[in-house]
Amino acid sequence: MSAPPSTTPPAPQLSVVVPVYRSTDTLPELVRRVGEALRPGGTTWEVVFVDDSGVDSRSWTVLQELRRQDAEHVRAIRLMRNFGQHNALMCGFHHARGEFVATMDDDLQNPPEELPHLLEAIRTRDDDLVYGTIVEKKKHGWFRNLGSWVLIRFGQLVFQSSIKGSSYRIMRRELVRSILTYNLNFTFIDGLLAWNTQRVSTVPVRHDERAEGRSGYSFVKLLTLAINMFTNFSLIPLQAVSITGMVAAGLGLLLGLYYLVAGLAGWISVSGYASIIVAVLVLGGLQLLSLGVLGEYVGRVHLNINRKPQFVVRTVLGEGEEAGA
Repeated sequence: MSAPPSTTPPAPQLSVVVPVYRSTDTLPELVRRVGEALRPGGTTWEVVFVDDSGVDSRSWTVLQELRRQDAEHVRAIRLMRNFGQHNALMCGFHHARGEFVATMDDDLQNPPEELPHLLEAIRTRDDDLVYGTIVEKKKHGWFRNLGSWVLIRFGQLVFQSSIKGSSYRIMRRELVRSILTYNLNFTFIDGLLAWNTQRVSTVPVRHDERAEGRSGYSFVKLLTLAINMFTNFSLIPLQAVSITGMVAAGLGLLLGLYYLVAGLAGWISVSGYASIIVAVLVLGGLQLLSLGVLGEYVGRVHLNINRKPQFVVRTVLGEGEEAGA
């Protein structure tokens, strides 16, 4: 007897993974514009939405309707709670089926019309990863832009790269598969990609005004992400503390020798109270800084040993049936 025909649809050429955080109005427009951008070139595609909105159910309601209207191209995963953008992307990568996988934000600041340019770039170059770099960034508050600048510079320092990463990127399937083995909670997508390939390039892309709401990334969140990147993908903070400690110890030794010589030579008439207080405060501050850095590393090890989940899926739409996890 011949085997029954498979009900699994063929894998598309491109999967677009979109983390969703409390978005409603932009999602239908995003799906429409992705289709209009890719259909003329004959590219088969799917949009994999990952609802990371936590207790907010409005986004999921919109995603359910989009799935009902276009089951061929729309897939949706709902997480149990808010896990963060990078963890949501990892969830989307587990469900993406395309030969190439692109990521973009849900607010339409990454224009879907740029997807063919990213796809052409990775097809014609010997690269595993292509970033869409912003030609002219639309305005954010200067404080928020400062956070973005810090995050980019930290990334270039940690990964020894001049490439400016962005959330608008496209990857080969092989690269995506290589990072799926990472199942720890503290996730930074660009760090995982940099660990696995050096074949990276960029193409200029447009950056539009945000269609609704405001960015979920404040300066504090961007700074926290930068610190997480440092402590999860680099030993630079520990090395900096070690160097600072050696410099402080060397200066203390030189200062001690100076006072020894000055005391023997009779240059000191009255012992200084201020110098003692300054020395105590500086050395005490360095010790607390060192303990804080060590604590960051130890805390992450503790949470990962306790297997804090990277993400937990509540519902999946688009794998033949609606399933709970």
